[in-house]
This record gives sequence, structure tokens and C-alpha cells, in this order.
Amino acid sequence: MKKFNIHFYENRKIYFGISIAIMVIGLIFNIIFGTNLDIQFTGGAVIKYSYAGEIQQDEVEKIVQDTTKKDVSVDILKDVKAADGKGTTNEVSISFAGTESISVDSQQAIAKALSEKYPNAGFTVVESSSVNPTMGHNFFLKCLVAVALAFILLVIYIALRFRKIGGTAAGVMAIIALIHDVVMVYFTFIICRFGLNDNFIAVVLTILGYSLNDTIIIYDRIRENRRLMGPKTPYSVLVNTSINQTLTRSLYTAGCTFSAIAVVFIVGQIYGLTSVVTFALPMMVGVVTGGYSSICIAGPLYVMWENHKAAQKAAASK
Repeated sequence: MKKFNIHFYENRKIYFGISIAIMVIGLIFNIIFGTNLDIQFTGGAVIKYSYAGEIQQDEVEKIVQDTTKKDVSVDILKDVKAADGKGTTNEVSISFAGTESISVDSQQAIAKALSEKYPNAGFTVVESSSVNPTMGHNFFLKCLVAVALAFILLVIYIALRFRKIGGTAAGVMAIIALIHDVVMVYFTFIICRFGLNDNFIAVVLTILGYSLNDTIIIYDRIRENRRLMGPKTPYSVLVNTSINQTLTRSLYTAGCTFSAIAVVFIVGQIYGLTSVVTFALPMMVGVVTGGYSSICIAGPLYVMWENHKAAQKAAASK
């Protein structure tokens, strides 16, 4: 097994700088494009029509607005796997915000208006769904509560398990690394223009578990090395040694997980499975950033905190 000797603590400014730069880019995209909440959270309705040929997004949006007298947003999806599994087709997704579902008569009226503009397109309803705004709002709040509860339980667990090496500090630094991962996943949705839906919550909760598992393995090695190397060993040496000893395992785990999810992503792209793609791509990013934060963020932050406490203790004893 290859032995590494990377000075993670000494290079912390580089690692922190990389994360900050990516977050700044994500924040810029967020300011430009805004946050797109799916109707699962906001409420509303979505209708998907299959069609042939070429259509214009702006024209479709105007036609639907004139027909329904409602505000809509339109997305055009090309080369989507056909519902019968044979060949591909084009789809136009029309989203309505509000409290009312779209009736069958309205769906037919939309299809008729679009067919008058594009007589050779052959518009056919593929899917129609609606969500009550109150239900969407409640669902969103429950998802946020689930994430917050996960954070709280993780801090308690780490504080108890690693109390011999400063459990509370270790837990807080692990949570900061997890927040880093959540932010990265969020910006992935923003940059890729994916709507925030249940896939976002699923990815976040999955990455919390994955990233924390990697961090706990490093903390386990830190605890073991503290016993072997003695209490006088500097925290920077202790953490650098522990991370280097577990680095091969972390890279292999991340590589295998990333490869498996990449296969899911490719299959989703080939068959036009939007829900699969919007889960797999952020998951791939989450796996990378989860491993990165465990190795390059949590460890150096832990050393900085312990050095700060030691400096305060030394100053108080003078």
C-alpha cells in the first residue's frame, strides 16, 4: 500500500481557497439565475407534451399564457426516450405556479392552440401532475427539519464517541465540513439549472452519511495515534499522520462510489431519465466534495481549533 506524506495542515490555505473560490462562483450563478424551487415545494402543475420537429420556447410560452391566462415557464427537452421504450422523442414541459390543477379541457385547449401554431408537431400529453401549495410548503419544511435533525444527532454522536480527543470540537468541525458539502451540492443544482426538489434532499442526506463516515474513520485514526504517539505530539503532526494513513482507503472508496454513480448518470443520459440525471450528477459532485472536505477541511480545522485552545490555555497560565 502506498504511503503518503502530504502536509494537509500546512497546505490548509490552499484547500480553503479552492473551496471559497468554488463557492464564490456558485454564488454568482445564484445571483444571476436565482433559486428554482420545484413545484414539489412551491405547489403548482406540470404538463409534458411530446412533439415532432422544431418549436420556439418563447412562442410556446406566449401561446400557453394567452390560452390559460396564467404565468408559465417552459422547458424544451430533446431526444428523450419514448414512453414505449422505442426510439426517442422531443418533449416540452410547461409549469404552472398556483393553487389549481390543470383540467383535461385546459390541457386539450393548450394542445389545440399549439397545434394551430405548429400543425405538424403532433402535440400529445405525456404526463400531467399537480401539487397543492400548502402540501409543497409543508413538505419543504419537513425536509429542512430532517436535515437539521441529522446535523444535531451527528454532533451528539461525534462528541460522545470522540470525547477523548475533544469530542465537541471534533463534532463541530465535522459539521462545518458537512455544511461545506451541502453548499457544494446546492450550487451544483444552481449551476446546472436543476429545480430544487426531493432529489436535492435525497442527495444532501446521502452525502451527509457518506462524508461523515470518511471523517469518522480519520477521527478514529487520530484517537488511536494520540494513544500511540503520546499527548505531547503536536496536533498538526498527529492529524497529518492520521489522514495520510487513511488516504488510500478514502481514495479507493470515493473512486468506487463515484464510478458506480457515474454509470447511473450515463444510463440516465442515454435514456433521457431526467429524475435520475438530477440525482446522479449532484451525487457525483457530493462524493468528490465529501471526500475532499473530510480530508482537507475537517482535519485542518480541528488542528486550528485545538491549537487555539492550547494558546489560550498557555496565555491563561502566565
